Amino acid sequence: MGNSILKDKSFALAIKIVQVYKKLSTEKKEYVMSKQLLRSGTSVGANVREAKNAESTNDFIHKLGIAQKECDKTLYWLDLLFVTGFLDNITYYNVTDEANQILKMIKSSILTLKQKNLKVRNS
Repeated sequence: MGNSILKDKSFALAIKIVQVYKKLSTEKKEYVMSKQLLRSGTSVGANVREAKNAESTNDFIHKLGIAQKECDKTLYWLDLLFVTGFLDNITYYNVTDEANQILKMIKSSILTLKQKNLKVRNS
């Protein structure tokens, strides 16, 4: 399933988000939206890692679903920070691209697991 790749990419995203947060809070003096970005952006990897210790396949899917929501929320905050002039083009496109890749990986993982679960139930 490539979960270790997802774990690594979501951790790398968290690092980028922390760096963006530091820059926004020190250079731009922006604290409200950047704090929201920090929360959602670091939550993606935390939930992916938590899914690794899921009690069942359904629990695993649920935890990945939370990671998916947090990743989408991260994209929202990135969009808002960009449109309001707090993020430059390079930072915005770099981090947004990374988050979109992770979002696609999470969605794909959830879909695959749900299909496998359905096949098992129908067998």
